[in-house]
Amino acid sequence: MLGILELQFLTDPPRFLFFTGKGGVGKTSIACATAIHLVKAGHRVLLVSTDPASNVGQVFGMAIGNTVTPVAAVPGLSALEIDPQAAAEGYRDRIVGPVRGVLPDAVVAGIEEQLSGACTTEIAAFDEFTALLTDVELLDGYDHIVFDTAPTGHTIRLLQLPGAWSGFLEAGKGDASCLGPLAGLDKQRERYGAAVAALADPERTRLVLVARPQHGSLREVSRTHAELAAIGLQRQHLVINGVLPAAEAATDPLAAAIHERETQALAALPASLRDLPRDELPLKAFNLVGLEALEELFEDDRAVTNAGENDTDATPPPAEDAPALSELVDAIAADEHGLVLLMGKGGVGKTTVAAAIAVALAERGLPVHLTTSDPAAHLSDTLSEQLDGLTVSRIDPQVETELYRQHVLETKGRKLDAEGRALLEEDLRSPCTEEIAVFQAFSRIIREAGHKFVVMDTAPTGHTLLLLDATGAYHREVSRQMSGSGIGYTTPMMQLQDPTQTKVLIVTLPETTPVLEAARLQSDLQRAGIVPWAWVVNQSLAAANARSPLLYRRALEEGPRIAEVAHQYAKRHAVVPTLREEPLGVQRLTALLNPVQTGSEAATLGWGR
Repeated sequence: MLGILELQFLTDPPRFLFFTGKGGVGKTSIACATAIHLVKAGHRVLLVSTDPASNVGQVFGMAIGNTVTPVAAVPGLSALEIDPQAAAEGYRDRIVGPVRGVLPDAVVAGIEEQLSGACTTEIAAFDEFTALLTDVELLDGYDHIVFDTAPTGHTIRLLQLPGAWSGFLEAGKGDASCLGPLAGLDKQRERYGAAVAALADPERTRLVLVARPQHGSLREVSRTHAELAAIGLQRQHLVINGVLPAAEAATDPLAAAIHERETQALAALPASLRDLPRDELPLKAFNLVGLEALEELFEDDRAVTNAGENDTDATPPPAEDAPALSELVDAIAADEHGLVLLMGKGGVGKTTVAAAIAVALAERGLPVHLTTSDPAAHLSDTLSEQLDGLTVSRIDPQVETELYRQHVLETKGRKLDAEGRALLEEDLRSPCTEEIAVFQAFSRIIREAGHKFVVMDTAPTGHTLLLLDATGAYHREVSRQMSGSGIGYTTPMMQLQDPTQTKVLIVTLPETTPVLEAARLQSDLQRAGIVPWAWVVNQSLAAANARSPLLYRRALEEGPRIAEVAHQYAKRHAVVPTLREEPLGVQRLTALLNPVQTGSEAATLGWGR
């Protein structure tokens, strides 16, 4: 043991520390380890998650929830998970409560419906978040507040809009879909201004961008850096998490290829990130779950792992002879058309799996539309060439929102005077507008599944659930309007719930936390009447026959996780190995489908012995 790593982001920490980054990069683990580190230094710490798919409780192995809860194993540490749904319910009560019994029931019901969408959920969660930055009584109880996942840039931009909502909306000039969510904001304007000031003050706040040593992850964190800097949050740190130690490369072709890939990605670090204070955390041989593992995250153990620790001549646990991805594709192709939705936590490889499935269907001569609703996805990079029968698109929130804005301005704004049009333009900059625009694009694309395959790579879990929330709200409104009309109708939610039209595949990694999060996603979907069709366990080191000591030890831990998927959660599943080379282009995507049977190429890509 070499002691604790010297990390710049832990040096002279301010009151507030925010950890943000693409899903799956380890920001929750780093935030939890940071909180423990600060407590050990004698500080009182509150750890807060603002992630809709929070797993802080899972990391500590305890229930936390949406009230401040002491972590018994770490005296001096308390934790809180902001529950977006509970926050939205409280937000709705604060707005609807004063008018219930005063206004007609029909009017109250209409307000409640307006408050049922994802926009309300996002605004309400941020409402709770800002209280943590400005509540003097709460702040007096802690030296530091550590946030897992900072708020998104467009949510903060909401707080910077001028303050003319109330009169404008009361006059009926705004978009009714935003009336409810925005109605409660003006009362909090002073507090929101104080929260934004705290975020932008480097003496009080440190923003830590977390990434993996991969091209895609670094591109995404560069985008996040630019968005936050554009709204005044300039002082940022960069943490590269999970770097494979160079010593591992000498023992295994797969490890050597991974190390080379990471080295190239770090050498090509986007220019916008090069001047940021930067730390690198080495990949650990164990899952970061539990107090002991978290305490070791910042330890410098690069000299500990050596070939003598493991019997690498033994074979890592096979994936229980799990079916290859090709078997799932065969079953999907038999329907000849339909919607295939890839869902899961960020960073699990949904884009890659979606592209591989789309390529396989197109190669069978079937028409396929491959699309994504993930703003961080890079389908053009994953699928770098054209294929007959395959079209590729992306639901770009910015593009769709701008198209929607222009449509509203050309219709509702056509007869407004200059002042009214200016206020309408301001209203259309709210997150509600993006919610509506993305939902409309989503609905438009999935209708194509009636005559072709539509394979959709969705955004990370929390954002996808918010999109489904909007889908459910639309379904309820249509059902209410059509009730008793005798006219048949089909909503997007009805299509998602119909297993003859839609197959949902949950993508996960063979690790404790991703599997638990995928199981929770499955439960959420089932409550919405959507039953997942299959699971895909991606990036398996056991399936890749990893031989380096560190990767081998990680492979050993995969067996129980894959067994859980096979026996507890999934009706059907497939296991996809970690590749020696990134799965970019048709040939490598095709190789993902059935690696065990690809002979010499399997050995080349790291699947052979």
